[in-house]
Amino acid sequence: MRVHLIDGTYELFRHYFAVPAHMDQSGSDVGALRGVVGSILNLLESGATHVGVATDHVVESFRNDLYPGYKTGDGIEPALRAQFEPLEEALEALGVAVWPMVELEADDALASAAAVADRDPRVDQVLICTPDKDLAQCVRDRRVVQVDRRRDLTRDEMGVIDKYGVPPASIPDLLALVGDTADGFPGIPGWGMRSAAAVLTRWAHVECIPDDPAAWDLTLRGAARLAENLARQRSDAMLFKDLATLRTTAAVGDVDAWRWCGPRDSFPALCKRLRSESLARRADEIASGAGLA
Repeated sequence: MRVHLIDGTYELFRHYFAVPAHMDQSGSDVGALRGVVGSILNLLESGATHVGVATDHVVESFRNDLYPGYKTGDGIEPALRAQFEPLEEALEALGVAVWPMVELEADDALASAAAVADRDPRVDQVLICTPDKDLAQCVRDRRVVQVDRRRDLTRDEMGVIDKYGVPPASIPDLLALVGDTADGFPGIPGWGMRSAAAVLTRWAHVECIPDDPAAWDLTLRGAARLAENLARQRSDAMLFKDLATLRTTAAVGDVDAWRWCGPRDSFPALCKRLRSESLARRADEIASGAGLA
């Protein structure tokens, strides 16, 4: 059994900027929504059986209480924001497990589901379908992998090390040092990917890095300045690490709940409302081919 975990928010953004607008019966743009549903149908056509989609029901989360500069929904185009909740409705009608996040984020739901699936001995592989670097921390060996569907790229634990210079367990530490502009925290001044990877390869976690650069046992340009900046802002680094660390406590159910059993009875009417009846026909054909109809 292979489990596919999808970042619905990422997919919605990706399709919004990649596909033309498509108006539903009320004149609202549902082009991105339709694109995401079509993308999930592509996955099901390829043989996926257990699928879960995480969404950001609201953009803000508990992390905004921890750090005022953390990302918000400000600046999201209204036509895109208006498709958040309709996407959840459409995916539920398709019969796919959906996890709308409010206090936590979609990434936390994906991390939670990956942990659940990883513990299930029936699961052969967990595929986290998003290129978001945050999710690299969930990769384990070749059992839990990260998939960039757009680029047809799969990254296992060695792939994470090749890409970022550190193993998955050190990804939150890496982001704490270099920052994450997408999530709105700046990191520690002077630290870049190469310097952070070099130090974390030696010490693994921010809290383990000595204040004295002589103890680093590294030939690293600007080590004294890096150490000084980290020592001065170590509390910030630990806060940023907390922001970057994904939670695994989201209520996502178990693997059995993620098995696709075909579209719900409401799906054809929803597709008609979206003026996308072809999606309903595709779903029926996939279900019939899988012996679900």
